[in-house]
Amino acid sequence: MNPNQVNAKSSKQDMFEGVDFYGVDDLLTEEHILIRSSIRDFVKKEISPNIERWSQEGHFPSEIVKKFGDVGAFGPQIPDTYGGGGLDYISYGLIMQEIERGDSGMRSTASVQGSLVMYPIYKFGSEEQKRKYLPKLAAGEMLGCFGLTEPDHGSNPSGMVTHFKDMGDHLLLNGAKMWISNAPEADVAVVWAKNEEGRIHGLIVERGMKGFSTPTTHGKWSLRASCTGELVFDNVKVPKENLLPGKSGLGAPMMCLDSARYGIAWGAVGAAMDCYDAARRYAMERIQFDKPIGSFQLVQKKLAEMLTEITKAQLINWKLGKMMNEGKATTAQISLAKRNNVAMALEIAREARQIHGGMGITGEYPMMRHMMNLESVITYEGTHDIHLLILGHAITGIPAFK
Repeated sequence: MNPNQVNAKSSKQDMFEGVDFYGVDDLLTEEHILIRSSIRDFVKKEISPNIERWSQEGHFPSEIVKKFGDVGAFGPQIPDTYGGGGLDYISYGLIMQEIERGDSGMRSTASVQGSLVMYPIYKFGSEEQKRKYLPKLAAGEMLGCFGLTEPDHGSNPSGMVTHFKDMGDHLLLNGAKMWISNAPEADVAVVWAKNEEGRIHGLIVERGMKGFSTPTTHGKWSLRASCTGELVFDNVKVPKENLLPGKSGLGAPMMCLDSARYGIAWGAVGAAMDCYDAARRYAMERIQFDKPIGSFQLVQKKLAEMLTEITKAQLINWKLGKMMNEGKATTAQISLAKRNNVAMALEIAREARQIHGGMGITGEYPMMRHMMNLESVITYEGTHDIHLLILGHAITGIPAFK
């Protein structure tokens, strides 16, 4: 093949580096594009050069917390009155997308902080709680976690056994949560527990409270650059002013999960984009039978299918973002996006690994890390099958959970 032909083809392929085949950027504002560029530059500088080492070593870089705060990655959808970014949901989605292009574990850190810690405090907290916690969480001066899942209650959170009693001058909390992102490093935990009548409430538990511990989860094959652990409560005295007063019942944590699932839908597209871009580049550089493997029909099929699925997911996200901004998005609509986009990203990671052949299993390329990470993402914040049942309920009006 003439080298000039290869260069010409590579030049054309560069148009797709941003993975925007349908011109979705035309639907974004100048502010959206500026925010995305800023976070993309941050990821390239602070995360991409280090992420393979962090992942291989199973290391959570605690210094990233303050850096996330400085760049506005924590609670961008929270009003600036409380230290948030005061941005719309499309901006929030783009921030999650770009962070997960770097790594799902890094996005998990930011997503938990913004959607599962700051959001419930903002939505259900007292004015005093908002003023006390939100600015520090937004700035990365504090790290938070969200305690809902228990050892025996994952997809069925209503069965939780973590509970608290009113002791007059304080609340006495007992129980345990597991698979909690950020737990080992968290300064505060938004914990969901039942009162003596069996009603679910949110409580803010601070590190240092006697009887509160956060054992680290070891031996993970996935999200290795994210810290995961348990929350253990052994007669923890929680001040009454730490009870979230705005809403009780299972609907409160479910609202938080909707916000997190929305961010995941965007984040998964970022992981897929990173895998696709690596595969496209490799296909144009890897020579077999005297020509780039990108000239072979089966490789082109894989690339074309990747681009198609990413494009569909981008359009889903944009429309969902518009509905979120208007306050019209339903739980089922968010479930559709989370379920579709994570499964799509996982399949693209696997196909990209195939294009790379044996090289695809090494840390020199990102696909294997993304693939392992996405195996967690497809399970947390509602498993793949649970989201299917949420959609089934919306379609038929019949709940299939029991």
